[in-house]
Amino acid sequence: MSNQFRPYFAEVLGTAILVFVGGLAILSSPGNVVAIGLGFGFALLIALYAVGEISGGHFNPAVTLAAFLDGRIGLTDAISYWVAQVAGGSLAALGIWLAASRDAVAETANAPGSGVGDGSVFMIEVILTAVFVMVILKVTKSTEFGRSAYAAISLALVGIHLAAIPISGASVNPARSFGPAIVGSGSAGDLWIYIVAPLVGAIIGWVLYQVTTSGTVKMSMDTE
Repeated sequence: MSNQFRPYFAEVLGTAILVFVGGLAILSSPGNVVAIGLGFGFALLIALYAVGEISGGHFNPAVTLAAFLDGRIGLTDAISYWVAQVAGGSLAALGIWLAASRDAVAETANAPGSGVGDGSVFMIEVILTAVFVMVILKVTKSTEFGRSAYAAISLALVGIHLAAIPISGASVNPARSFGPAIVGSGSAGDLWIYIVAPLVGAIIGWVLYQVTTSGTVKMSMDTE
């Protein structure tokens, strides 16, 4: 495989690991917020150590959008990463289908908590994605965190799941939501929330990162 395509393949694999291991955590411990939160956190940590150095370890279209806005990745690579991430999440959902059943895949899909309205879910996903993106942008740029960056990112995802699973299902990642929703039920349903809200959150998170680190907002997008 040429060096040009290795990062894209790494994004496929990393996203697949995240969604597959996290999905199995849901199936293994239904309703156990702590176990599921740790499952997704450790899944991200596994993916980061496995292929993070090859692609930068995004595994999430919202993270890629923030990296693009911050000038860390070009438009061509960003689009390729998005395609790779959606493919990885979908492959993971197919893997769960093969290992268990299509109904099992549907059980891993994000969904609003009982009695929680779409507006609340949207707001929670926006806010938590913004926080998640801020953490990622900061620890991957600063030299102060060093080898602890992967752990910080993974623990942030654990915290997000512990806080939001009963409310929004804790996606903060369109690729994580897309595969289980489409493969599991074949219906988009509330999927639009889990696609749009994290992308909005990524923009807000990037703006807040810029303001807190430099005091201003400066776009550095590479359109190539």
